[in-house]
Amino acid sequence: MKRPLHRTFQSLTVRNFRLFTAGQLVSVTGTWMMVVAQDWLVLSRTGNSGTALGVVTALQFAPLILLTLWAGGLADRYDKRRLLMAANLAAGALALGLAVLVLAGDVRLWQIYLFALGLGTVNAVEVPARMSFVSELVGPELVPNASALSAVYFNVARVVGPGVAGLLISRVDTGPVMLVNAFSYLATWGGLRLIRPAELHRAARRPGRAPVGEGIRHVLSRRDLALPMALVAVVGMFGFNFQLTLPLLAKVVFRADAAAFGLLTTALAAGSLVAAFVTTGRRSRPGLGHVVAAAAGFGAVEALAALAPGFVAAAALLFLTGFGSIYFSQAANHCVQLGADPAYRGRVMALFTLVFQGTTPFGALLVGALAESHGARSGLLLGGVASAFAAAVVLGVHRTFPPRVSPGPGAAADPGPAGGDPRGARAVADRAP
Repeated sequence: MKRPLHRTFQSLTVRNFRLFTAGQLVSVTGTWMMVVAQDWLVLSRTGNSGTALGVVTALQFAPLILLTLWAGGLADRYDKRRLLMAANLAAGALALGLAVLVLAGDVRLWQIYLFALGLGTVNAVEVPARMSFVSELVGPELVPNASALSAVYFNVARVVGPGVAGLLISRVDTGPVMLVNAFSYLATWGGLRLIRPAELHRAARRPGRAPVGEGIRHVLSRRDLALPMALVAVVGMFGFNFQLTLPLLAKVVFRADAAAFGLLTTALAAGSLVAAFVTTGRRSRPGLGHVVAAAAGFGAVEALAALAPGFVAAAALLFLTGFGSIYFSQAANHCVQLGADPAYRGRVMALFTLVFQGTTPFGALLVGALAESHGARSGLLLGGVASAFAAAVVLGVHRTFPPRVSPGPGAAADPGPAGGDPRGARAVADRAP
């Protein structure tokens, strides 16, 4: 029993990773509290408008389209620790500004939009640096385990944050919840500040230049990388809009209060957490067939969740949807990362983030408009059907044109960072909003 537990938590024996994980756990919990508070605030101010919620989601993810590939070059060229410290301070300042406006009772919808865009801009720089920083914290041998544990802490926060936020909103409204999130960024900054730079596993030298085009060409030249990326783009666009679809399902379909909404979000996160623990045992690169099967299973349970007849059934199916979401994202992440040349790691992770989260603005606007015109269930149903259909198409292409697999220098170990990207996730990226 002791040996399996040691293998599961092996990365936590590294001091730098323990500090980083502790700070992230506090900060990401605050982030998920903010997700619930912000969504509830927007719905309350707009009469349950799915379009308004879709605009907020789109503004938070839109900067990924413009900035993430450039930020991947920054992560390859500069000190990732310093980049992350600056990004967390900037995000904390923005979150504090929004919290003050809400507490003053003078916030306007356009101001919520503006702060969403600002946080999205910081997030676009932070995500590639954080995801590629994992390998510097623990070294190449422990990266697979550290990747899975990163998904674990993210989903622990996803379980705790929404539940606590729902209870707090029902008692003290959304402003204090947003204030807690603003100060939670200091935990990550403090953890990064205490990290010992001399113990980081850094490359002997950083490239003087890191052209974005080289990273894109590296992926496009490899069908075993390009096909999973294409699948991730579709699933990310349509299937991972939980920030939009869950509040609508809770408030419009089941007429739930903030506490019940928090429970539905917690059910999704609990399934994600179980999947994160399951993937700590992965020691090799998953094949494309494995990734396709994970996408198809995720799409099936998400579609069933959209058709759930009652609150309890919805919670149970959202648990399975959460499991499927993280299992798929981890499998896709590791499939891409294990095939990529380590020299392109920052840029490949930036491209992965772009196709996973950068497609979300388009999906959020479409899903929001669909939910407003055809009912709150339709957005979740579209995500499930689109994900399953994309899996079938990719499988067909894979069987017709088998990819040329080239294991590359990194194939001996799984160098992928957390697949549920924590914020990535909001899905997805590790700081989700």
